[in-house]
Amino acid sequence: MALAAFVGLTSLGVWQIERRAWKVDLIERVDQRVHAEPVAAPGPAEWPGITPQSDEYRRVTVTGSFANDRETLVQASTELGPGFWVLTPLRSSRGFEILINRGYVPADRRDPATRAAGRPSGQVTVVGLLRMTEPGGGFLRSNDPAADRWYSRDVAAIAARRGLEQAAPYFVDADATENPGGWPVGGLTVIAFNNNHLVYAATWFGLALMVAFGAWRVFLHERRIRRRGSVHKPGY
Repeated sequence: MALAAFVGLTSLGVWQIERRAWKVDLIERVDQRVHAEPVAAPGPAEWPGITPQSDEYRRVTVTGSFANDRETLVQASTELGPGFWVLTPLRSSRGFEILINRGYVPADRRDPATRAAGRPSGQVTVVGLLRMTEPGGGFLRSNDPAADRWYSRDVAAIAARRGLEQAAPYFVDADATENPGGWPVGGLTVIAFNNNHLVYAATWFGLALMVAFGAWRVFLHERRIRRRGSVHKPGY
């Protein structure tokens, strides 16, 4: 039993070391994407091949016009406080739509009339980070499309609710370029990866050593008992 526990705990430690190597590589790749020159946002031909591993946080650019009358507010918790993300469809000059997370607004700016200056008409160019869809909901609550209540940036559900016919399967977090009137506030993407794998590995290896030490102590104790039993047997 001690041998099985030792092997199991050691295997978990090795697995955490491997996970740490994967996480470090992921952090390096994401950092390279974030600071790279922006590339054209992927079009329909590229959509089937988009994955979080190869594309999330890629810096992209897209030109088109906003459909301001179809914006969606998604509940947000940011460094500026609670409020909403403003997701607005952008009709790309290449013929498809992309949901643009234009940034954060507080609750008192929820009404578009309070930030009319920040709703441009005509052609615009957006630079930002490609993000993967967030289906289902968030904040322990499910999205309610019928009531237009959103707790996550579920691209497919929002596109269906807003009648977008050819929406990209991702959205774009706009960068920190200031919008007219100051709202919404972009560039608030949080890029953070937990990397506690070394601590977990040390824990598993430590437990494995404790099992080995305990088994050794039990072995020595049993051997002493057996020796004492042998010494006191009749005829010796």
